[in-house]
Amino acid sequence: MIEVSELSKHYGDKKAVDGISFTANDGEILGFLGPNGAGKSTTMNMLTGYISSTSGKALIDGVDILEEPIKAKKNIGYLPELPPLYMDMTVKEYLNFIYDLKKCKLPRVSHLKDICGLVKIDHVYDRVIKNLSKGYKQRVGLAQALVGNPPVLILDEPTVGLDPKQIIEIRTLIKKLGKNHTVILSSHILSEVQAVCDKIIVINEGKIVADDTETALSDKLTGAHILTALIEGDPERIAREVLAVEGVELCKQINERDGAYEFRIESEEGTDIRRELFRAMAAIDCPILELKNAEMSLEDIFLKLTMGDAAGVSDKKEEK
Repeated sequence: MIEVSELSKHYGDKKAVDGISFTANDGEILGFLGPNGAGKSTTMNMLTGYISSTSGKALIDGVDILEEPIKAKKNIGYLPELPPLYMDMTVKEYLNFIYDLKKCKLPRVSHLKDICGLVKIDHVYDRVIKNLSKGYKQRVGLAQALVGNPPVLILDEPTVGLDPKQIIEIRTLIKKLGKNHTVILSSHILSEVQAVCDKIIVINEGKIVADDTETALSDKLTGAHILTALIEGDPERIAREVLAVEGVELCKQINERDGAYEFRIESEEGTDIRRELFRAMAAIDCPILELKNAEMSLEDIFLKLTMGDAAGVSDKKEEK
């Protein structure tokens, strides 16, 4: 697992990373999101020992990356955005070179064979890397991260530049790896994080602004007290009766669909109005065709956390 405590990196007066703390548990895939300049890459560079921190701690499988860097790095498999490939080597030569570089103790032939089978590069094992497609180069980069079977994998933009089919294959592989490794996945592709990650960390201006599952973040930011309802009947009458339900603070028509009307209904926090809402609509013979929580997409969550109201998402409630 990964434990980060009050980790900071300063460049003069500039705080690139400012006292962040988080954990990534065994068998967990953690998505690391942030706008350009937020401190995301700096954090990942500190976790891998590529740069040192100004203060704080980063423990990789219980080992401090600053105090015991060699031991800690043995626990890490790292795939940077641009894989560190030697283009004039064959895949076989390169992976054997990495095996020696990492001083791997696992059986060489069977271990490399298992990795190549896992990332599906066994049929290009004897080819020169520079002659491979972008997708296969990315797979070779992932293969080198897996040499030595490290418990922690840190993947920086692992699907950048790949075609849709390759992206799906790499995502599927990452999910498979997450069963036996702790994975930190950095990506600008929100749908990728949504599809692969168990938990999401959002960093902005050097600070962590969110650390939770996508569903929990959506509930926190949207509020489970916000509903969307598709109701059949006279919209003015519906709105009037909904507002009369105890605990309702806002009822606003937002759409018309198939002869029915969609409303955004906000109630007091901690209040469940669904039963009373059903009774009120039944009393005026206006059937509820659909009722659900108003969930935020990952894109909405990201924009709200990093841009606030400038993203067009407001915390302020409208007046009745």
